[in-house]
Amino acid sequence: MGIRNYNPTSAGRRAGSVSDFADCTSPKVNAPYKPLLVRKRKTGGRNFQGIVTSRFRGGGHKQMMRVVDFKRKTDGVEAVVLSVEYAPCRSARVALIEYANETKTKAYILAPDGLKAGDKVMSGDTAEPKPGNCLPLAKIPLGLAIHNIELKPGRGGQICRSAGCSATLGARDKGQVLITLPSGEVRRVSDKCRATIGQVSNSDHMNISLGKAGRVRWKGRKPHNRGMAMNPTDHPMGGGEGRSKSGGQPKGPSGVLAKGGKTRGGKKPSNSAIVRRRPAGPFQKHNG
Repeated sequence: MGIRNYNPTSAGRRAGSVSDFADCTSPKVNAPYKPLLVRKRKTGGRNFQGIVTSRFRGGGHKQMMRVVDFKRKTDGVEAVVLSVEYAPCRSARVALIEYANETKTKAYILAPDGLKAGDKVMSGDTAEPKPGNCLPLAKIPLGLAIHNIELKPGRGGQICRSAGCSATLGARDKGQVLITLPSGEVRRVSDKCRATIGQVSNSDHMNISLGKAGRVRWKGRKPHNRGMAMNPTDHPMGGGEGRSKSGGQPKGPSGVLAKGGKTRGGKKPSNSAIVRRRPAGPFQKHNG
């Protein structure tokens, strides 16, 4: 697992880099398992009414999603890792496993760092706390790195699923555990929720340099237009003679202030589960 830089054969190649895919299985046996493939549908940033709700989205390469098992409900059955594969729709690697049951069920899981073909994983209360195994939080030793963490029992893993992410299991008391998330936030979760041991694979993903605008278009992202460069009818910050910054604070297209405040809803029921907020960003006011 590492970064491979391109030879400077052109201006785009000069600054571009790509993963060396050293953590993936050999390409000869790395063909995806077709029954677990689903075509990713493109929306172009539009909702069911055809209205753009997420700007600057469109195009992109066709992708086939790997159906990942985030719940890991096959308890007490050992599974062998057949291959570690690249997934085009996510930053982490996925591992194809086969359970040692009568039906030889296959499934994709998020591959933790260090998992390779031939390793064995298991889920349930009796599983050992080693990378790749999925256990309830009540059975995981304190201080271990975990990922794919449930927020409600049985719902499936929802947080710490991207490349290189991991959370730390803290104190445990009265059926609740404290988890320190990568952002620094400390959250209270039921000890009946499940999590997978280890750090998510492909931690070097954040160090990849795209190198040219075309690779961004391949991802389905269109060029981002500045609001100041628009007309007043298109954006609150548009218009004026030349580059004018005397129009008040920075705003979004709908007029909502873009800097200086929290973005999380103040009436969310899950706010009571947050023990400590994440540190404030460069443009956010920290209110405790």
